Amino acid sequence: MLEVSKKITKLVGQTNAKYDLIKEGDRVLVGFSGGKDSVTLIHTLKRMQRHTPFKFDFKAVTITYGMEGEDVDFLSEHCKEHEIEHEIVATDIFDISVEKVRKNSSLCSLISRMRRGHLYTYALDNGFNKLALGHHLDDSMESFFMNFFYNGAMRAMPPIYKAENGLFVIRPLIFCRERQLRGFANDHELDVIGDEGCPGMRLDQEQRKYMKMPHARANTKKLLENLEKENPKIFTTMKAAFENIHIDSFFLTEQEKEGL
Repeated sequence: MLEVSKKITKLVGQTNAKYDLIKEGDRVLVGFSGGKDSVTLIHTLKRMQRHTPFKFDFKAVTITYGMEGEDVDFLSEHCKEHEIEHEIVATDIFDISVEKVRKNSSLCSLISRMRRGHLYTYALDNGFNKLALGHHLDDSMESFFMNFFYNGAMRAMPPIYKAENGLFVIRPLIFCRERQLRGFANDHELDVIGDEGCPGMRLDQEQRKYMKMPHARANTKKLLENLEKENPKIFTTMKAAFENIHIDSFFLTEQEKEGL
């Protein structure tokens, strides 16, 4: 079992205790893309499994996109080495999404939704009651500002929510910083999948002309990096703000407030 830092372990433990992410008897499916976030997640859950007073099961599943040259077999070898149950599910997401995506729409968003759909289906068909994703605090803050600036909505990533299909989606790493997860992968010299595994990188120049590329997230990430340079505690402050929401201060009618 790979050693997970005390900081990550503490944050995940606190998150689990506060939000009841994983409890006795849970069967948890983990979306394992092979990136630094999901590789940290599976090893953190493996540690939890061995040290928590309650019993739960988890399995890592990798959804492939059907792209030429896509190689994820090394992820199975990694999981086998560390006694983590793992399965690769082959799909045609890439071809289907390129065919169906609308002009000036985001291919990345469509692929993400389709990938999540495959995870939902696998979980429900195989008796899992929870789906664990590797989102971290940076992801949540970036998504909040992207929704705020580009979509006219105030929405973030909750630690746990119940999907319409009845499956609970959990984010055990949601209070961890991205640099902590990168540190885990670097400290253990792990092979992880980075931007080269992004389907959007496979588009040719002609295809890119007609689709939105993920500039909004890159711009938002850069904005937060600059803000953190000016105020090193800004992520701590924003996390506290997410737990200290004053609904009465927004432009809502009484009926809209009652619906929240």
